[in-house]
Amino acid sequence: MAGEILDNKGRGEAGWDWPAIHPEGRKFGLIAAAVGLFFLWPVGWGLIGWPVLLLSAGIFAFFRDPERVVPQSENAIISPADGLVTLITEAAPPLELQIDDGSGLAGLAAGPVTRVSIFMSVFDVHINRTPVGGTVRRVVYVPGRFMNADLDKASEENERQHILIERSDGLKLGFTQIAGLVARRIVPFVKPGDIVAKGQRVGLIRFGSRVDVYLPAGTDPKVMIGQTVIAGETVIAEIGQRGLIEGIAQ
Repeated sequence: MAGEILDNKGRGEAGWDWPAIHPEGRKFGLIAAAVGLFFLWPVGWGLIGWPVLLLSAGIFAFFRDPERVVPQSENAIISPADGLVTLITEAAPPLELQIDDGSGLAGLAAGPVTRVSIFMSVFDVHINRTPVGGTVRRVVYVPGRFMNADLDKASEENERQHILIERSDGLKLGFTQIAGLVARRIVPFVKPGDIVAKGQRVGLIRFGSRVDVYLPAGTDPKVMIGQTVIAGETVIAEIGQRGLIEGIAQ
């Protein structure tokens, strides 16, 4: 019917749904809820039970996994994380994404490119998604420290995981999941050889963290420092498109 409001699943009625809770977080929320109920009944210690139940609600909220509508423009690079753009700088990709890893497949070039850093607070969705579609060529975990993920040196010193994606046209894009001050585990959902669609879930980082995206050479960002982005939806760059943007905070 003309003028009918449709959601992205074609159900014929737009509405809000509770987001799903990712399985990785359900056990933590259920354990906290069980402990809270134990202190409420039969122990009867409300001063402990109610705060623990509130904590369980926060855990479930942290691991929420909402659906996203992914832009399908061929050259669009999509944000891999929810959060705040805290740094845009020129930097060489990590060595783990450059050097020969023995697979016979080339990594990224050694020259500096634009790096976009997205900081996730504990209030953001922590499911990470791939910025482009293609084949996963590398998933490299690097142990490290747990400094504040908002610091520039966190890219080189914190616990992190590098992912390299190669599109069907041969273009490669790398991004890095970085653990933060509170985060203590990076959980991958993919492995080398997997084929992923743009915006597909590729992993999560528990409790506050950051993701760095290394844009292809000759590509400028379409986002600014201080901008809030949404994983799987916000276009952070267009491949091969130059020209920095300017804006005024309002």
